Order: sequence, then C-alpha cells, then structure tokens
Amino acid sequence: MDEHELASIVNAFIASQLQLLLMLELLKNDTKRITHIPYETRHRIRQLAYFRMIHGSDLVCRQSTRMDRRCFAILCHLLRTIAGLTSTEVVDVEEMVAMFLHILAHDVKNCVIQREFMRSGETISRHINMVLLAVIRLHEELLKKPQPVPNECTDQRWRCFENCLGALDGTYIKVNVPASDRARYRTRKGEVTTNVLGVCDTKGDFVYVLAGWEGSAADSRILRDALSRPNRLKVPKGYYYLVDAGYPNAEGFLAPYRGQRYHLQKWRGPENAPSTSKEFFNMKHSSARNVIETAFGVLKGRWAILRGKSYYPVEVQCRTILACCLLHNLINREMTNFDIEDNIDEVDSTHATTAANDIHYIETSNEWSQ
Repeated sequence: MDEHELASIVNAFIASQLQLLLMLELLKNDTKRITHIPYETRHRIRQLAYFRMIHGSDLVCRQSTRMDRRCFAILCHLLRTIAGLTSTEVVDVEEMVAMFLHILAHDVKNCVIQREFMRSGETISRHINMVLLAVIRLHEELLKKPQPVPNECTDQRWRCFENCLGALDGTYIKVNVPASDRARYRTRKGEVTTNVLGVCDTKGDFVYVLAGWEGSAADSRILRDALSRPNRLKVPKGYYYLVDAGYPNAEGFLAPYRGQRYHLQKWRGPENAPSTSKEFFNMKHSSARNVIETAFGVLKGRWAILRGKSYYPVEVQCRTILACCLLHNLINREMTNFDIEDNIDEVDSTHATTAANDIHYIETSNEWSQ
C-alpha cells in the first residue's frame, strides 16, 4: 500500500466519522437542521479535522499545509520558543498554525475554516492574526546571510560569477486598497497590486523582501528605497547581486548587456548558440539570475493566497507576503528529500487583524553592513 492509498483510506475514515457525529446530532435533536451542537461534539469534530489535516499522513499534511509532519512540528516549536506564541483558553498552538497554513496554501475564506474546525469567525480571525505576527518574528531565525559564490565553485550556473550573493527582482501580488488609492497601485495590465522586491541567495532562499510599494512603481525606484531606508538592503563591498536590465548596472548589482539577446528561451537549440562574448555573458547571466524567477514561481505555487484577489487590508497582505517568504525558507531548509513539484500548485511562474506595528520588509542580519 503506497502513501496515496493510505491517505485516501484515512481521509475516507475521518470523513465518515465527521458525518456520523453530525447525523447523531440530527437524530438527537429530531430536526432537519442542527440548531445547536454540544461543545463535546464540536470538540471531537475539531480533533478529527486537525488529525486528518496533520497526522493522517505526510502526503495529506503536505497537501493541506505545504509541510510534512516533521516540518510542521519544527514550525510549531520555533513559534513557541522563539516567537513566543502560546495556546489560548480555546485554541492550542498546533490547531491555530494548521488553520493559518491551510488558509495560506489554499486561499480559503474564514467561513470555510469555520466549517472545518467548528470555530466562530472571530475566533479564527484573532488566532490567525496571532500566528501571522509570530511567523514574522521568526525573521532572524529564517533569514540567513547569503554565502558568496566561491572561486572553486563547480555549479555550471554560478562558476562564472565569483563573489555573487544571488539575484533580485520584482513581482506583482494583488492587494486590496481603498478606491482613492487604486490608480497608484494599478499596473500596466490594469491589476491592483503591490510591487514586491525579492532578493534571494544562489539556492533560492529569500534574504530580503520589501512589500508595500504601489504596482505602478518602477523596479529601480523600489531598489533605491530598499538601499536608503534605515533597515536597508546591504551589499558588502566586493560582492554583488545579479539584476535584469530594468535595474542600474552599478556597484553591488550586475546587469546584462543591453541590446543583446538575454532570456533563456532565446538560447535554445544549437542554431541559437551565442556568437559574441556579450551574448555568451548574457546567456550565463540569464541562467544564473533565473534563480529569483524560480523562487517567485515556487513561492506563489505553494501559497495560493499570493495568487488570487486579496480581501484583506493592504497592511495585512504585506505581512502575509513576508510570512510566506519566511515559510518558503523553512520548507526549503527542512524538506530536502522530496520533489519540489509535489509541494506546489500548477501556476504560471511569471506573474481581519488586530493593531500592530506594520512590518513591510525583512532583511538579513547586520553582519552584512560591515
């Protein structure tokens, strides 16, 4: 019996148990609809829903939360010991984290979680926000200093770029803003988005993220802001990131030659081999810089909440973007023995909360400021 068959059996069993519990309540109340479900029954339904989502099998856990059971346990441990997340009188840490990850992974609404876990909408919103802020507090744990490409590098993509730290680019993510602000957030395609600056290392882990800029803002303008703000993107002298032609070719940032072929699809086939040194450089540059495009593709593939229309205030959506990037790093670090395609949805890789201090960026440690 393989993992898929076992997961199907476990899901079928738990679903039948949930249906049985509800039918018993229907018979007990002798009515066509349940007007009230006793606390004990609701508690058993929550336990079954949580068990099905997390403990049924690694396959079901990955499908529900994008993490296997081990990674899920590690996240809960980090949230408790580092971020200070604690259980409340009504919801323990594991349940609130499971609800939070399920919302991120599948972009489900509050009402869906209400049915799954037999919780009130207010309870869900309050605890989801608690987890969101706690995940962001893990930034020092999940954002690590990028390692430069060494002189003896054997990776064909990176061996030409000694001392390179990785790559950066911008990506659009939809946001919900007041009508008076929509013009500033509207892209050339007419979508209301934030233009997110993402910086990743050579392995595809994020080391800096800046969310909140309007969709109409130019990539180069956002980079200038990232370099000038108090908690800025820091590039130590002698090191650099790969950027596309939309950014300046300056100290700390290496752009391709303009007016030459660049994108990877233009080099496919023996008849399209580079014919000049500039074309050869652009081909190698495009191959290495593709790491940031892949990182964005995996990020949006894992977390459906970053792909669809946002129903949350822009401040909450920006926090959500940062949290998804941090969780992306955790998954990359802890789940190394499975095909990444099993952990994402099929997407095109090119494209309610309490008051708190708004955090619109995350960055590496101060070691890089030296």
